[in-house]
Amino acid sequence: MTPSMLSGWELGRRQTSVRYRRMLVEFYKQPAESLFAHQDVPGPAERRTIRAETGDDSALVLVGHHRLHDAMLDVVCNARRYLVVTGSRSRDGRYLTGIEEALRGRPELVHYRVLFGPPRHPLLRDHLLTLLKLRDPEDRSQGFKTLHMGIVEEADTPEKFICASENAAVTPIPSLTSADAFDSAVLLGATAAQQLIGHVRECYAAARRIESTTAVDALPVLRAGRTPASGV
Repeated sequence: MTPSMLSGWELGRRQTSVRYRRMLVEFYKQPAESLFAHQDVPGPAERRTIRAETGDDSALVLVGHHRLHDAMLDVVCNARRYLVVTGSRSRDGRYLTGIEEALRGRPELVHYRVLFGPPRHPLLRDHLLTLLKLRDPEDRSQGFKTLHMGIVEEADTPEKFICASENAAVTPIPSLTSADAFDSAVLLGATAAQQLIGHVRECYAAARRIESTTAVDALPVLRAGRTPASGV
Protein backbone atom coordinates (compact mmCIF):
# COMPACT_ATOMS: atom_id res chain seq x y z
CA MET A 1 0.00 0.00 0.00
CA THR A 2 1.55 3.30 -1.12
CA PRO A 3 0.70 7.01 -0.61
CA SER A 4 -0.32 7.28 -4.28
CA MET A 5 -2.77 4.38 -3.85
CA LEU A 6 -4.30 6.03 -0.77
CA SER A 7 -4.61 9.32 -2.63
CA GLY A 8 -6.31 7.64 -5.57
CA TRP A 9 -8.84 5.96 -3.29
CA GLU A 10 -9.57 9.15 -1.36
CA LEU A 11 -10.05 11.23 -4.53
CA GLY A 12 -12.17 8.59 -6.23
CA ARG A 13 -9.73 8.00 -9.08
CA ARG A 14 -9.44 4.30 -8.20
CA GLN A 15 -11.74 1.68 -6.70
CA THR A 16 -10.45 0.05 -3.52
CA SER A 17 -10.23 -3.71 -4.00
CA VAL A 18 -11.76 -6.23 -1.60
CA ARG A 19 -8.33 -7.10 -0.22
CA TYR A 20 -7.40 -3.52 0.67
CA ARG A 21 -10.88 -2.74 1.95
CA ARG A 22 -10.44 -5.41 4.60
CA MET A 23 -7.07 -3.95 5.58
CA LEU A 24 -8.39 -0.38 5.81
CA VAL A 25 -11.50 -1.41 7.76
CA GLU A 26 -9.26 -3.09 10.31
CA PHE A 27 -6.83 -0.15 10.42
CA TYR A 28 -9.42 2.63 10.79
CA LYS A 29 -11.90 0.58 12.86
CA GLN A 30 -14.72 1.86 10.66
CA PRO A 31 -17.34 -0.12 8.69
CA ALA A 32 -16.80 -0.49 4.96
CA GLU A 33 -20.13 1.24 4.29
CA SER A 34 -18.71 4.44 5.81
CA LEU A 35 -15.18 4.29 4.45
CA PHE A 36 -16.12 3.53 0.85
CA ALA A 37 -19.53 5.17 0.46
CA HIS A 38 -18.07 7.69 -2.02
CA GLN A 39 -16.94 4.82 -4.25
CA ASP A 40 -20.03 2.64 -4.01
CA VAL A 41 -22.72 5.18 -4.85
CA PRO A 42 -23.18 5.12 -8.64
CA GLY A 43 -22.86 8.44 -10.39
CA PRO A 44 -25.20 9.78 -13.11
CA ALA A 45 -23.19 8.10 -15.87
CA GLU A 46 -23.58 4.73 -14.16
CA ARG A 47 -27.35 5.12 -13.85
CA ARG A 48 -27.99 5.74 -17.53
CA THR A 49 -30.07 3.22 -19.44
CA ILE A 50 -27.70 0.79 -21.08
CA ARG A 51 -29.78 0.32 -24.20
CA ALA A 52 -29.37 3.99 -25.10
CA GLU A 53 -25.59 3.72 -24.94
CA THR A 54 -24.95 1.11 -27.59
CA GLY A 55 -26.13 0.54 -31.13
CA ASP A 56 -26.20 -2.65 -33.16
CA ASP A 57 -22.47 -2.61 -33.92
CA SER A 58 -20.95 -0.43 -31.22
CA ALA A 59 -18.90 -1.35 -28.18
CA LEU A 60 -18.72 0.45 -24.86
CA VAL A 61 -16.23 -0.10 -22.04
CA LEU A 62 -17.93 -0.22 -18.63
CA VAL A 63 -15.96 0.59 -15.49
CA GLY A 64 -17.46 0.33 -12.03
CA HIS A 65 -19.18 -2.45 -10.11
CA HIS A 66 -22.62 -0.84 -10.26
CA ARG A 67 -22.39 -0.07 -13.94
CA LEU A 68 -21.29 -3.60 -14.80
CA HIS A 69 -24.08 -5.24 -12.84
CA ASP A 70 -26.70 -2.80 -14.14
CA ALA A 71 -25.61 -3.69 -17.68
CA MET A 72 -25.86 -7.43 -17.00
CA LEU A 73 -29.31 -7.01 -15.48
CA ASP A 74 -30.38 -4.89 -18.44
CA VAL A 75 -29.36 -7.67 -20.82
CA VAL A 76 -31.37 -10.17 -18.75
CA CYS A 77 -34.46 -7.98 -18.43
CA ASN A 78 -34.60 -7.14 -22.14
CA ALA A 79 -34.02 -10.68 -23.44
CA ARG A 80 -37.01 -11.91 -25.43
CA ARG A 81 -35.76 -14.77 -27.62
CA TYR A 82 -32.42 -15.87 -26.16
CA LEU A 83 -30.53 -15.44 -22.90
CA VAL A 84 -27.11 -17.11 -22.79
CA VAL A 85 -24.77 -17.06 -19.79
CA THR A 86 -21.39 -18.69 -19.22
CA GLY A 87 -19.10 -18.92 -16.22
CA SER A 88 -18.97 -20.64 -12.84
CA ARG A 89 -18.44 -17.73 -10.45
CA SER A 90 -21.88 -16.11 -10.16
CA ARG A 91 -22.87 -15.19 -6.63
CA ASP A 92 -24.79 -11.94 -7.10
CA GLY A 93 -28.27 -12.71 -5.81
CA ARG A 94 -29.96 -9.83 -7.64
CA TYR A 95 -28.51 -10.92 -10.98
CA LEU A 96 -29.36 -14.60 -10.51
CA THR A 97 -32.88 -13.74 -9.35
CA GLY A 98 -33.26 -11.57 -12.45
CA ILE A 99 -32.49 -14.59 -14.64
CA GLU A 100 -35.01 -16.69 -12.73
CA GLU A 101 -37.70 -14.02 -13.09
CA ALA A 102 -37.00 -13.74 -16.82
CA LEU A 103 -37.53 -17.47 -17.27
CA ARG A 104 -40.61 -17.45 -15.06
CA GLY A 105 -42.24 -14.59 -16.94
CA ARG A 106 -41.29 -15.55 -20.51
CA PRO A 107 -41.95 -19.24 -21.22
CA GLU A 108 -40.71 -18.86 -24.80
CA LEU A 109 -37.31 -17.46 -23.77
CA VAL A 110 -34.53 -19.92 -24.62
CA HIS A 111 -31.86 -20.04 -21.92
CA TYR A 112 -28.35 -21.48 -22.09
CA ARG A 113 -26.16 -21.74 -18.99
CA VAL A 114 -22.70 -23.21 -19.51
CA LEU A 115 -20.33 -23.67 -16.58
CA PHE A 116 -16.57 -23.90 -16.93
CA GLY A 117 -15.67 -26.21 -14.09
CA PRO A 118 -17.77 -26.67 -10.94
CA PRO A 119 -19.61 -23.72 -9.38
CA ARG A 120 -17.43 -21.59 -7.12
CA HIS A 121 -20.25 -20.68 -4.72
CA PRO A 122 -23.30 -22.52 -3.32
CA LEU A 123 -25.59 -19.74 -4.55
CA LEU A 124 -24.88 -20.69 -8.16
CA ARG A 125 -25.71 -24.34 -7.58
CA ASP A 126 -28.94 -23.30 -5.86
CA HIS A 127 -29.70 -21.13 -8.88
CA LEU A 128 -29.25 -24.09 -11.23
CA LEU A 129 -31.68 -26.12 -9.13
CA THR A 130 -34.19 -23.26 -9.26
CA LEU A 131 -33.94 -23.19 -13.05
CA LEU A 132 -34.79 -26.89 -13.13
CA LYS A 133 -37.86 -26.20 -11.00
CA LEU A 134 -38.94 -23.49 -13.42
CA ARG A 135 -38.22 -25.40 -16.62
CA ASP A 136 -38.09 -29.04 -17.66
CA PRO A 137 -35.29 -29.48 -20.23
CA GLU A 138 -37.36 -32.27 -21.80
CA ASP A 139 -40.42 -30.05 -22.26
CA ARG A 140 -41.31 -29.09 -25.84
CA SER A 141 -44.59 -27.27 -25.22
CA GLN A 142 -43.19 -24.19 -26.99
CA GLY A 143 -42.21 -26.34 -29.94
CA PHE A 144 -38.54 -26.35 -28.93
CA LYS A 145 -36.27 -26.88 -25.95
CA THR A 146 -36.05 -23.80 -23.72
CA LEU A 147 -33.51 -24.78 -21.05
CA HIS A 148 -29.98 -25.92 -21.84
CA MET A 149 -27.44 -26.46 -19.04
CA GLY A 150 -23.98 -27.94 -19.39
CA ILE A 151 -20.50 -27.96 -17.89
CA VAL A 152 -17.17 -27.83 -19.70
CA GLU A 153 -14.85 -29.98 -17.63
CA GLU A 154 -11.57 -29.90 -19.57
CA ALA A 155 -9.07 -28.27 -17.22
CA ASP A 156 -7.13 -26.62 -20.05
CA THR A 157 -10.21 -24.82 -21.42
CA PRO A 158 -10.18 -21.17 -20.29
CA GLU A 159 -13.28 -19.99 -18.47
CA LYS A 160 -15.46 -17.65 -20.51
CA PHE A 161 -17.68 -14.94 -19.06
CA ILE A 162 -20.60 -13.99 -21.29
CA CYS A 163 -24.07 -12.61 -20.66
CA ALA A 164 -25.92 -12.09 -23.93
CA SER A 165 -29.37 -11.74 -25.43
CA GLU A 166 -30.39 -11.10 -29.02
CA ASN A 167 -30.15 -7.36 -28.27
CA ALA A 168 -26.89 -6.86 -26.38
CA ALA A 169 -24.04 -8.64 -24.60
CA VAL A 170 -21.77 -7.97 -21.65
CA THR A 171 -18.36 -9.63 -21.53
CA PRO A 172 -16.31 -8.93 -18.38
CA ILE A 173 -12.64 -8.06 -18.85
CA PRO A 174 -9.76 -7.80 -16.36
CA SER A 175 -10.47 -4.98 -13.94
CA LEU A 176 -9.32 -1.53 -14.98
CA THR A 177 -9.24 -0.42 -11.34
CA SER A 178 -7.50 -3.15 -9.34
CA ALA A 179 -6.24 -6.72 -9.52
CA ASP A 180 -8.95 -8.10 -7.23
CA ALA A 181 -12.08 -6.42 -8.56
CA PHE A 182 -14.86 -7.68 -10.83
CA ASP A 183 -15.91 -4.30 -12.18
CA SER A 184 -14.99 -3.89 -15.85
CA ALA A 185 -16.56 -5.17 -19.06
CA VAL A 186 -17.34 -4.46 -22.69
CA LEU A 187 -20.95 -3.84 -23.67
CA LEU A 188 -21.67 -5.01 -27.22
CA GLY A 189 -24.57 -4.32 -29.55
CA ALA A 190 -26.96 -6.70 -31.28
CA THR A 191 -24.69 -7.87 -34.10
CA ALA A 192 -21.91 -9.08 -31.80
CA ALA A 193 -24.45 -10.35 -29.25
CA GLN A 194 -26.05 -12.66 -31.79
CA GLN A 195 -22.64 -14.01 -32.74
CA LEU A 196 -21.93 -14.69 -29.07
CA ILE A 197 -25.20 -16.61 -28.82
CA GLY A 198 -23.82 -18.90 -31.52
CA HIS A 199 -20.54 -19.12 -29.60
CA VAL A 200 -22.31 -20.23 -26.42
CA ARG A 201 -24.42 -22.76 -28.30
CA GLU A 202 -21.21 -24.34 -29.58
CA CYS A 203 -19.82 -24.41 -26.03
CA TYR A 204 -23.00 -26.16 -24.90
CA ALA A 205 -22.72 -28.71 -27.69
CA ALA A 206 -19.28 -29.68 -26.37
CA ALA A 207 -20.34 -29.67 -22.70
CA ARG A 208 -21.59 -32.44 -20.45
CA ARG A 209 -25.29 -32.03 -19.76
CA ILE A 210 -26.33 -31.15 -16.20
CA GLU A 211 -30.06 -31.06 -16.83
CA SER A 212 -31.39 -32.97 -13.82
CA THR A 213 -31.42 -32.29 -10.10
CA THR A 214 -29.27 -35.39 -9.65
CA ALA A 215 -26.60 -34.02 -11.98
CA VAL A 216 -26.61 -30.58 -10.33
CA ASP A 217 -26.60 -31.99 -6.79
CA ALA A 218 -23.53 -34.03 -7.72
CA LEU A 219 -21.53 -30.91 -8.63
CA PRO A 220 -18.88 -30.03 -6.05
CA VAL A 221 -18.74 -26.41 -4.95
CA LEU A 222 -15.25 -24.94 -5.08
CA ARG A 223 -14.48 -22.27 -2.55
CA ALA A 224 -11.35 -20.72 -4.01
CA GLY A 225 -9.30 -18.62 -1.65
CA ARG A 226 -9.31 -15.57 -3.92
CA THR A 227 -12.10 -15.11 -6.42
CA PRO A 228 -13.64 -11.99 -7.95
CA ALA A 229 -16.28 -10.23 -5.87
CA SER A 230 -18.90 -11.68 -8.17
CA GLY A 231 -19.13 -13.24 -11.59
CA VAL A 232 -21.32 -14.04 -14.55
